[in-house]
Amino acid sequence: MLRQVTCQICSISLKKSFSISRGTKTTADVIRLEIKQGEILGRAESVPYQRYGESINSVCEQINTLTNELENGLNRENLGNLLPAGAARNVIDCALWDLESKIKKTPVWRLLNQSEPRDIETALTLSLDDPTAMTKEAESLGECSLLKLKLNASNVLESVSAVREVAPSARIIIDANEAWTVNQLKSYQSELLSMGVDLIEQPLPASDDRYLDDFEHLIPICADESFHTSSDFEKIKGLYDCVNIKLDKTGGLTEAIRCIKKAEEQKLKVMIGCMVASSLAMAPALLLTENNEFVDLDGPFLIASDVAPSLKSGHAKLTYNPELWG
Repeated sequence: MLRQVTCQICSISLKKSFSISRGTKTTADVIRLEIKQGEILGRAESVPYQRYGESINSVCEQINTLTNELENGLNRENLGNLLPAGAARNVIDCALWDLESKIKKTPVWRLLNQSEPRDIETALTLSLDDPTAMTKEAESLGECSLLKLKLNASNVLESVSAVREVAPSARIIIDANEAWTVNQLKSYQSELLSMGVDLIEQPLPASDDRYLDDFEHLIPICADESFHTSSDFEKIKGLYDCVNIKLDKTGGLTEAIRCIKKAEEQKLKVMIGCMVASSLAMAPALLLTENNEFVDLDGPFLIASDVAPSLKSGHAKLTYNPELWG
């Protein structure tokens, strides 16, 4: 049966501006894909990311090159041979999972021989700002079990110290998004450890990974920009203690599952992360969260209006809902 493929560009307003070391944004520009077979609809959402050479237009073009194949029954097994990892492959892969789930009337977690996803508590992210503003934002979030602080190379210790004062029991991840030098990282480690920081995410530019082998990691260091797919494990071996697995980097749920298995084999910690997007983009990632120490899927908490049904079910809590996806 010939499928119908619909690709839509959506611009989602954020609750407030969101800043990292590379810049600030007020909207999340996403791709939503629908693959319809008869009366059955599979759908998914992805986020093109400029840091990885992607744009809304380039991702749409990648999807368009496969329209004929998708209409004529392209499956996930062949998708990996036709597109590189990234947002285009992610949205197709996850839409195909959703479609298969609905055709077979079987949830994706069962297709994967997993247990049903439990409610999970996600990290909540503090946008990069001065220490006073970040402290106020932390206070406004109330009690959180896990906070992520977006930082650059300025006011690092001051920001963490100020947030720690108002969030004494929270676990803390700091994410520099490639903004530090190796000397800054070395100089910050001891004090960050004394403040109870649990994880440092991508402190150095990916091109400087080699320097991470030069010293003891007092705090585990997580690869984000340096890690995309299972083919990257050899490249980061001995340099990182953790990997951030994001569907928009792996190119979908299929490859993300491979990444988790390989991370376990290599005794690496795992963070399940996301771009800023709606619950539709988070839903497949919820299937990756079991037994992983760090979950950062707070995209729906950063946007002004979520899809329905939303996965948000409380303060920093997400609940899997097969009516939305899978």
